[in-house]
Formats: sequence, C-alpha cells, structure tokens
Amino acid sequence: MTKIEIIKGDITSLKVDSIVNAANTSLLGGGGVDGAIHRVGGKVLTDACQIIRNKQGGCKVGKSVITPAGNLPSNFVIHTVSPVWNGGDANENELFISAYTTALELAMDNSIKTIAFPNMGTGRYKFPKKLAAELAIKTVNNFVEENKFAFDSITFVCYDEENYFLYRRLLSSNQSMTEIS
Repeated sequence: MTKIEIIKGDITSLKVDSIVNAANTSLLGGGGVDGAIHRVGGKVLTDACQIIRNKQGGCKVGKSVITPAGNLPSNFVIHTVSPVWNGGDANENELFISAYTTALELAMDNSIKTIAFPNMGTGRYKFPKKLAAELAIKTVNNFVEENKFAFDSITFVCYDEENYFLYRRLLSSNQSMTEIS
C-alpha cells in the first residue's frame, strides 16, 4: 500500500527517488519552486533540460519530462507544467490533472518508488489553492487505486502554512489516504 503524506518544508532537501518540479514550458528555470530546483540541481540538471528543450522544444502544458537531479539529494526530477489559471474556462482543470497524471506515469515507467510533489500552479500561475489541492489529492488517490503497488510513498511538500493546513485538512478527511505531519 502506498503511503501518502504531507509535510511542510523545502522540496529541494528531500531524499526521495524523484521530486516533481512545477516547471514552465521552456524547462529553463524560473521563479518559485522551479527556480529553487534549478539553483540547487545545478549544471547537470540545467544541461539535461537544455537537451530536452533542443530535442522537443520544451514541455507542453499538462505533460512531463524526466531528468537527472544533479546536486539535489533525489535521483531524478520530473518536470511537469501546470496550466495558468484563466478563470476556469480554458480547460485548466483537465490540464492540471494531466500534469499530475503524466508525472506519476513517468515515475512508474522509471521504477520510481518514492516521489514528492510541490504545490503546483498556485504561485505565479494563480491556480486557486483549494481547487489545486483538491485536484492533486483526488488525482493521486485515483492513480494509486488503479496502480496499487506502483509507489511506496507519495509526499505533498508544502512550502507555506496556508497550503500545508489546506492539504492536511483535505487529507485527513479522505479515509483512503494516510496523513503524516
């Protein structure tokens, strides 16, 4: 059974098989989580992203790619691009779900057993925090139900108090998930 947990902290310090990067389509780093992951990951991570960018032009919204983690304590980084919130009428929910699903599929395809997700899309992309948390938890839960032995643990890493308490409340109300503070 997959352990689902929530922690408050810095995703760049986690020792898991893979962390997920809330990337932009260019894969070249940016602000927030993306910038922090690129700064810590260093040249190996940046060069790997540049190779993908040169080969396929980056990463489309709702899709994911994988690279080595460079100087990060994890082994891999799965870069996924969530949509920018435009009021909810531009297929944002479906693209957000796809970002999580493609990241989980890529992890499973690469035999990744422990994975950590940041709060995707809720910073510069302005995705509503409560909706993002609900969709993230539901998508991960559904994926785990369909792929019972794919992962040992999936961690939601919240950088701020608001997201931490939001995820904690939502996880504690979901009987099929385990919450660890």
